[in-house]
Amino acid sequence: MALRTIVGRIREDVAAARLRDPAARGAWEIALLYPGLHAVWAHRVWHALWRRRLRFAARAGSQLTRWLTGIEIHPGARIGRRLFIDHGAGVVIGETAEVGDDVLLYHQVTLGGRQREGGKRHPTIGDQVAIGAGAKVLGPITIGAGSVIGANAVVTTDAPADSILVGVPAKARPRRTGEDTRALLAAPEYYI
Repeated sequence: MALRTIVGRIREDVAAARLRDPAARGAWEIALLYPGLHAVWAHRVWHALWRRRLRFAARAGSQLTRWLTGIEIHPGARIGRRLFIDHGAGVVIGETAEVGDDVLLYHQVTLGGRQREGGKRHPTIGDQVAIGAGAKVLGPITIGAGSVIGANAVVTTDAPADSILVGVPAKARPRRTGEDTRALLAAPEYYI
């Protein structure tokens, strides 16, 4: 990957963090002090090694990143552009997970598996999905683009695009036109 592309991606990630975090004060602070960004940047390196079948080195690197940031992203996971992990501690993204573009994850989110068999075991998250603190999205399911998953929800079934998912187990309802993602995640009725 060309240096210009790498720098462009870093700027894109910083801008995404600035857009999604009302506490963000500046580009340098975000770039130097946001562990969610550091985990995503490191994952890009480890994923490149994983794709080149340097599996041990990729896993070792991902474990180092986990130790440094408190965020575990398996090097086999496929991550889209502008993923923002806010307050990152305890986030886990499994090996066969796929995360779309412009996704927002809060702390303690798990994109995990439910079975031991090989193959696709982890969820596919569509573009522009927001997942609240403590939510668990489990198994080889698909969450449609533009969906919002409330805090502490446990999602084990597919959800169509523009859904709101809350509860244990999570139940989906259609998202109304104009519902703001940030407001939905802060609304008390979406806490568990």
